[in-house]
Amino acid sequence: MKINIKTIAFVGALALVPAFAFAQAKPSKKAATAATKPAKPAATHATNGIVKSSDATSLVITKSAKDAKTTSFTIDATTVTKGIIAPGARVAVRYRTEGGQNIATAVTVSKAGK
Repeated sequence: MKINIKTIAFVGALALVPAFAFAQAKPSKKAATAATKPAKPAATHATNGIVKSSDATSLVITKSAKDAKTTSFTIDATTVTKGIIAPGARVAVRYRTEGGQNIATAVTVSKAGK
């Protein structure tokens, strides 16, 4: 009995079909764990300095009274404040960065400036 090469190729191809079907049916472990992991909360940062200006929605500080470089923060309803924030007061600020803005999460006045 003579077997044709086309017949052998056809039978070989039929043998591979179930292998491809099972390979795509299994989800990978990485895909399964990535779908179940909760999103990471935004990282928080901390800095301190002297209040240059402040109002109900913003705070601007410098590292020292002679420093011209300022850092700005957005203050919202969730910002926790301790003490009276006034120009010249030394403050510690905890904040997170969202969309290129520094959003203050806590502002603590440590001592009044001169």
